[in-house]
Amino acid sequence: MKRIIILMLLCFSTIFSQAQDIDALLVAGVKNAERFANDYLKPGTNGLIHSMNANWFNTAEAKPLGGFEISVIANAATIKKEHKSFLMNIADYNSDPDQDFTIEFADGMASKKVASAFGENNPDVNIIVKYDDPLLPGEQQETITLPSGIGSQTANLLPTAFIQGALGLSKGIEIKARFVPKINTEDIDFSMYGAGLQVEFTKWLPADKLLPVAVSGLVAYTHLDGSYDLTDSSGINGDNQRLENDTNTWLFQLIASTKLPVINFYGGIGYIKGKSESDLLGTYIVSNGPLFSQTITNPFSVSSEVSSVRGTIGTKLKLGFFRLNAEYHLAEFNAFSVGINFGFR
Repeated sequence: MKRIIILMLLCFSTIFSQAQDIDALLVAGVKNAERFANDYLKPGTNGLIHSMNANWFNTAEAKPLGGFEISVIANAATIKKEHKSFLMNIADYNSDPDQDFTIEFADGMASKKVASAFGENNPDVNIIVKYDDPLLPGEQQETITLPSGIGSQTANLLPTAFIQGALGLSKGIEIKARFVPKINTEDIDFSMYGAGLQVEFTKWLPADKLLPVAVSGLVAYTHLDGSYDLTDSSGINGDNQRLENDTNTWLFQLIASTKLPVINFYGGIGYIKGKSESDLLGTYIVSNGPLFSQTITNPFSVSSEVSSVRGTIGTKLKLGFFRLNAEYHLAEFNAFSVGINFGFR
């Protein structure tokens, strides 16, 4: 249990701990801070959606009436090079006609690759906000250092973990549920849960017991909500500063597996549909730049969506009531998973 909690804390803090520096971009305007946050967080939240949908199944065979299985599952989505940065076009940050200031890279470039939540700016990337202040002569400017991400701190992996249960009903129907115990720390509040329904189609065939393979379908829903407290680490004065995330996903999967006594193989093709919404909340007192002396409440919300096909291959070892499985998923974010399972069927 403790290891699962540590993995989920690592997953959530991996994405959002570096985002504490996004609030500094409020100096460049709320719309610009929102635009940057959307591109910065998107690889992290999309990778999380793929990671949290691994290991919903380890066979296409549905358990018989009363059959059950309890599993401890650890997943990890892999972070590719293209997930570590995004193209920041400075013209997009000067496109608001009501904006009374301009933004530019300190080195004068029109666009460049900058770090996402998974990347690292080395050396630092600075932008300059230029504006007129009626109380001061001439053009004024503020320099902002863009936030880096986690760099290589997590060895290019985005982990998740669950406790999962499955119960067989009649006629090839199996229900599943997974959860992470609610996490409350000084900086993080976090919870995750899900439910699934698996139906074995081959159970409906007269020659079911003679077939060497089983085929089934799975529908599963997973929900995550979490909050990261920014108050102590924020570079801007204010109250109740935090970043909240709400993620909801659906998995639709077709599964096939062998039906052997000890070692089996399984695989299939699936479709992941998910949406992640992140809100920067609280009050922020901007005391420099063109927004001097403004108090901003609940500055912005950003979101990202995933619609992705994935392929799955896996293997399962059965030794009495003990089972061990491992699998790999091919998708926009490749993922692998291992499960320790205890059950009766």
